[in-house]
This record gives sequence, structure tokens and C-alpha cells, in this order.
Amino acid sequence: MPHQPDRPPGAAAASAVVTVAVLGGAVLAARAAWRRFRASITRNSLILNETLPVHSKWWRDHAKVRGEILYVAMGDSAAQGIGASRPDHSYVGVLARLIRDTTGRTVRVVNLSVSGATTALAVQDQLPKLAKYRPDVMTVSIGANDIAKWDPEAFEANLRAILDAVPPHALVADLPFFYFPHNERKVAVANEILRRLVDERGLALVRLHRETRLRGFRRIFTHFANDWFHPNDHGYRVWADAFRPAVLATLAERFPAGDDETDAAAGVPADVGGRA
Repeated sequence: MPHQPDRPPGAAAASAVVTVAVLGGAVLAARAAWRRFRASITRNSLILNETLPVHSKWWRDHAKVRGEILYVAMGDSAAQGIGASRPDHSYVGVLARLIRDTTGRTVRVVNLSVSGATTALAVQDQLPKLAKYRPDVMTVSIGANDIAKWDPEAFEANLRAILDAVPPHALVADLPFFYFPHNERKVAVANEILRRLVDERGLALVRLHRETRLRGFRRIFTHFANDWFHPNDHGYRVWADAFRPAVLATLAERFPAGDDETDAAAGVPADVGGRA
């Protein structure tokens, strides 16, 4: 057999040092990349925060526009459209256009949502305002912000108060897919509570969690705004698609074809909707 030359003294130790150095460098590089990523998310979140008053004012101004059908939305920043290129590219804006195009009637949108709202804040701030309206169409999507400081008992109590106050034709969405297991475990409990309360009241459930989960993890890169939390225009269209079947069903029930002729024959004004 050919003689294998002996390794120089200390070669093994030197190789180990190099390996440790390479691994240590990779770890440090990964940590640095993660810090840059987190800093980028923070910067982008601050930029999106600057749009909060802009979106809020846009919806307040448009709530003054008269319409034959009154659409009222209850929710949080998703209903406000934070992350969208413009407020009416939120799912609320997309659904308003669906209502208009389906019925051929003008639509007044009263968006009660508040960015950052939890179920507790919705009870405090949005329910008193809802009492002033008799919506023809209503959507409810609230509870995602409760996950940060999760209290299932408080969530259920607040949700009971909300669902007891909405009209019987309200369309209620469960919580969307949160992607990460530690949040999804909380979401699973929240959605079990929500679905049970919706079922008890005979309300229509919108399967938002299922629709957002079916898009898969790769949609994180294409369906979210730069803060990696709020949907972008693509993401909000997915939300609107989740609501679409329920919205079309309620429109078919409440505004059947031929309603215009029936109203005209009865002498009913065309703008009976949009009432406060």
C-alpha cells in the first residue's frame, strides 16, 4: 500500500478552527440580515402608518355620498384598506363595486372600521355608530388584532356583543390565515368561538381563513404590503373573493331582479336605500 503522509501537527485543530470560524461567520451574517429585515419592516410600517389618516378621511368623505343601497362595514385596518394602493382597493371598496355592478344601483358606503381595532374597541367605538344606520348590506371582519394579546374569554364576550347588535343579514368573516404556527393556534381557538356564535345567531359565515390559507405560503411575497402584515391590492381581492358568494346571495334575496319596476309601480322612490 502506498504510504499516506502524516498530517502536520496541529492540522486537525486548525481545520476545526476554520470550520468554527466559517459557521460563526454564517451565523453573524444571518443575524445581521435578520436585523436589516426587521428594520426594513419597521420603516415600511411607519410609512404605512402615515396613510392611516388619509384612508380614514377618504372613507368619512365618501360616507356623505348618497346611494340607493347602504353598505356598512365594521372592522379594522383591513377594512380601511391599509396596504392597498388606494382606499377603495380594499376589500370594502371591491365589494362596493360588486354591489353596484350587480344591482345597477348607486351605493353609499359607511365604513365604521378603525385601524388597530380589537373586538373590545369595536364594541366601544363602532357599535354606537352602527345604531344610527339600517344597512342593506353589512360586512363584519374583526378580531385579528385580538391575537396579539390573546384573551379568549374577553374575545368571546366582545364578539357576543357585536353579533347581537348587527342586523340578521350581516355577513361575518372568520379570522384570516396567520401563516405562523404560534399565531395559528390562537386563531384556531378564535375561529371556533366565532363560528359557534355566528351559527347560534343564524348569521352568514364568510370563510376568510380558508380562502387566505388556500393561497399558500408563497403568497406572502405577492399578496402583502411592505410591512408583511397588511394585504396589498392582490391580497384584498382575495378577501373580496371570500365575501363575494355571500354578498351575491344577500343581494339576490334583498334586491331581486325586477325590483325597480315593482318600486316604480308602487310609487317608492329609487333612493330608499342609503338611509341613516
